[in-house]
Amino acid sequence: MRRIWLVFSQTVTVVVAVLFVVGTFKPLWLNGSSSGSPLAGLVPVTVATHDAAVPAQPFTAAARLAAPAIVSVIASKAPRTEANTQNLDPWLRHFFGQRAAPQNAEPQVGLGSGVIVSTEGYLLTNNHVIAGADEIRVQLADGREADAKLVGTDPDTDVAVLKIDLPRLPAVTLGDIERLQVGDAVLAIGNPFNVGQTVTSGIVSALGRNGLGLSTFENFIQTDAAINPGNSGGALVDVNGNLIGINTAIYSRSGGSMGIGFAIPIDVARQVMDSLVKDGQVTRGWIGVQPRDLDAELAQNFKLPVNEGVLITGVLQDGPASQAGIKPGDVVLKIAGKAVHNTSQLMNSVAALKPQAEAVITVQRGDKTIDVPVKVGLRPKTAQRPSTDE
Repeated sequence: MRRIWLVFSQTVTVVVAVLFVVGTFKPLWLNGSSSGSPLAGLVPVTVATHDAAVPAQPFTAAARLAAPAIVSVIASKAPRTEANTQNLDPWLRHFFGQRAAPQNAEPQVGLGSGVIVSTEGYLLTNNHVIAGADEIRVQLADGREADAKLVGTDPDTDVAVLKIDLPRLPAVTLGDIERLQVGDAVLAIGNPFNVGQTVTSGIVSALGRNGLGLSTFENFIQTDAAINPGNSGGALVDVNGNLIGINTAIYSRSGGSMGIGFAIPIDVARQVMDSLVKDGQVTRGWIGVQPRDLDAELAQNFKLPVNEGVLITGVLQDGPASQAGIKPGDVVLKIAGKAVHNTSQLMNSVAALKPQAEAVITVQRGDKTIDVPVKVGLRPKTAQRPSTDE
């Protein structure tokens, strides 16, 4: 009996030792399986293959839709020669360097980007991209090239409209700026540093940026999508590939992207384009007031029940606002039903009104809210009056 117990205990000890070794070095062998495979009992994993159809990512689809309509813009300016400088004042030529260039001097060339917004050949770009150019040439993403005709420019918004004549032109779809929100993903497409068409991604960092001194009417979309020299005039698109802005400027200490770029909202650019194509010029509304942002201190001093809006500090005598009965001390709350919260919004809203049309301006006068019908005037040239006069 003692001998049998000794054999049993030794057998159990050997079996336990074997199980320990197997469990340590080959744990998969301990998983039960009718096939005896060491992979039995594992959770199945699906492995993608190159033959499987992989759905495109949102950025991929957006870039694919918009990129064909984004072009490179080459603006050339002929050098001054004796033939085209002989009418300059000799004193100016001598003291300010306005002298003739050598006859074989190379033309000055500026590079930028543009966006085809119509299959008829209309393009949007920046005014500063083509300003002063004697010749403008456009290179399409598909390799085609064409000379561009300048339809018109609007320095007040830094928008220019070009037209090319080519068949089967791609055109980008215009987006809805009212749906754009801070945090939305966007793509910037253009030709930075003339390296070729480039797509960068980011988000909408802010909306309604103004007071930057870039143009008269500022209502910029701010983005951290990389924008560099050469991107000016290019597209800012949403994840659906719709055009929401025209890239126009960057904040930079080095000349390259620092994550702060600005784009002209497409609704502003479209208004300018429609005016330039239809009338050859941009006409803007004007009511003849001196506006100022309303803050809490001013609201308290004037004993106003509102703390948002635009305070009217002056009214031009016999101007549209004066004739309609708007007075200094009134606070503009809405223009044509659209709320205004600061001077920049008031300027843009008034400018968007059609001259000679009637618009309702809602003002706060003391403790009363009043709707004032105003016959809109034509905005005078900027040089003829202070820029703060609306």
